[in-house]
Amino acid sequence: MVKIRMGPAVVGCILAFATGAGNATETIRVAVIEALSGPPAAVGKWWANHVQFAVDQVNAQGGVLGGQKIEVVPFDSKASPAEALIALKAVSDQGIHFVFGTTGSHVAIALSEAIGKHNARNPDGTILFLNYGGLAPELTNEQCSFWYFRFDANADMRVTALARQVAATKGVSKVYLVNQDYAYGQAVRKLLREELTRRRPDIEIVGDDLIQLQKTKDFAPYAAKIKAAGADTIITSNWGPDLILLVRAGHDSGLVARFYTLHSHFIGTPTAIAKAGAERLVNVSPWHANIADTRLLPYYLEYKRRYREEWNMLPQKNAVEMWASAIDTAKSTDPIKVARVLETMRYDSGTGAMWMRADDHQLMQPQYVAVFTKAGDALKYDVENTGFGWKTEGRIEADDTVLPHRCRMERPR
Repeated sequence: MVKIRMGPAVVGCILAFATGAGNATETIRVAVIEALSGPPAAVGKWWANHVQFAVDQVNAQGGVLGGQKIEVVPFDSKASPAEALIALKAVSDQGIHFVFGTTGSHVAIALSEAIGKHNARNPDGTILFLNYGGLAPELTNEQCSFWYFRFDANADMRVTALARQVAATKGVSKVYLVNQDYAYGQAVRKLLREELTRRRPDIEIVGDDLIQLQKTKDFAPYAAKIKAAGADTIITSNWGPDLILLVRAGHDSGLVARFYTLHSHFIGTPTAIAKAGAERLVNVSPWHANIADTRLLPYYLEYKRRYREEWNMLPQKNAVEMWASAIDTAKSTDPIKVARVLETMRYDSGTGAMWMRADDHQLMQPQYVAVFTKAGDALKYDVENTGFGWKTEGRIEADDTVLPHRCRMERPR
């Protein structure tokens, strides 16, 4: 569960900031703005746990700056841009200079814009946004900001990897697109059409639906449409209930098709889909427990022991560890100094070389394409005790995920 730390420790930190105190034992507070209530709360709490665990590992290794510990202070966005901005005001009022988050590109866009405006008005109280969840491409393109960093591949990068896999798969001839109707889903839809046309002009897109985010309860009509269209492949950026209900409806309708996804590894999704997704569910993500490189298995197993849930979100680990390394390199917690180190950083958090592109603050890292299959001798680790796990079908190196950007970043002097 999310650890909310209040009481004397927090009060002491607030007083320390208020009086300008600073020493080797002073706690560095960071905010996590996440969906801790409402429909997406399962994902938001899970992601907040990932941040907390990563921070705990840094603290266990001595913290930063020769012994300073890090404390996570959670704030509830309720998956709403308006609520996220209220949380950001509280972050600013408490003198916190680093924000980690967040579930939903619509929330990430609102936070990035508000942080940019806040920093312009408050040059002595700047805030850095370390984003591991909002994948909308515009965040590192038209709406890029010096104060914003993304530690996961953006939607365009993930979609390109997914489209590459679909294009390389024999037997794909009729594709149906299903995406959620908000910034992220719309961006995925647009690029999927472009990439499929470019890579496999012989593929026919037989359907293209946008659905209201987390509002549809019955996907049987969609499954019927997909089946009637004769689709052999469904590509979707849906996540949470919108993905679970879609795959279940397809299974219940007797739909014989593969689902290519970007978020099947989200908490609760493997359990809810289970055998309905066996050999038919394909996913792109930065890590899973059965990759050939086993360096992260101790980390994964310790997280599962502590939280009794799956760990597989590498971007949170990337964000915390790279931020902590940047503080040590800069020898400062000044957000500007930390940002200048971060934007040229090369790192390996356990899957191989990754690097931050200074031009747009987008992290380049390897991606894995994996199929949901029955665990056994050849597949050691299942997910969520379902008896099914992820099996690698392909790996895309960090340099091969690089796409052109449209960022024209304004930098502080």
